[in-house]
Amino acid sequence: MTPKSLRSGNTGQSGSDEMEESGLSGNESGVVDSSDDGEEVDEEEDEEEEDSEDSSDMDVQECEKKRYEFIDDLTDLEKQFAILREQLYRERMTQIETKLVEVKSGKASEYLQPLEELQDNMKNRMEVGAILRDLRLENINCKFDAEKIATHQNFMSEKNLLWDSIKAELEEKIHLLEEDKNNLDLSSGLWDDSGKGCRRKMDPDNRKKPVSVTGPYIVYMLHENDILDDWTLIKKAISQRKLKTECK
Repeated sequence: MTPKSLRSGNTGQSGSDEMEESGLSGNESGVVDSSDDGEEVDEEEDEEEEDSEDSSDMDVQECEKKRYEFIDDLTDLEKQFAILREQLYRERMTQIETKLVEVKSGKASEYLQPLEELQDNMKNRMEVGAILRDLRLENINCKFDAEKIATHQNFMSEKNLLWDSIKAELEEKIHLLEEDKNNLDLSSGLWDDSGKGCRRKMDPDNRKKPVSVTGPYIVYMLHENDILDDWTLIKKAISQRKLKTECK
């Protein structure tokens, strides 16, 4: 082997040694760097945990603060609502009292318009009632006049019937009295004639001489009572005929 090759071999060996040393140094530096990185990560995690704890504490405080703020706002709203409600109540009461005063005094529009309608309805009903009253009075007067006329006619007819019946009764009584009178006259005349005949019979000087009858004759042999009855019937028939002719 030549010296050049030895040198080159030495130089190659030395280069490999240097590379090994550099590799070792690189490995050592890598180990050191990795340990440093782990420590930094732990520190960051600790810081994050502290930050999260701080942020959670801040969130709770903020929530509590906001809750109290909301409660205060709600309380203020309730107070304002109560004030507004009371104010509205007073305003409504004032309006109602004012409207009541207007209604009592007769000046409210809500009162005047219905009142006007009621007055119009009253006038219409009064007019209709007056017309209906006049018609009913006229109807009643017509019925009264009709009843009056019917009553008068009934009275006159009853009066005429009564007059006719009384007249007929009186005429019948007069007729009977006349018949009785005629019967009495006839009977008294016949009795006078019979008495005279008896006297003549009893008186021998006044006896009739027998009458000489010539020719055919009829001799009626009747009793005096039968003759009186026949004579009475004849007079009654004659008197009835006279009354009928007078009435006609």
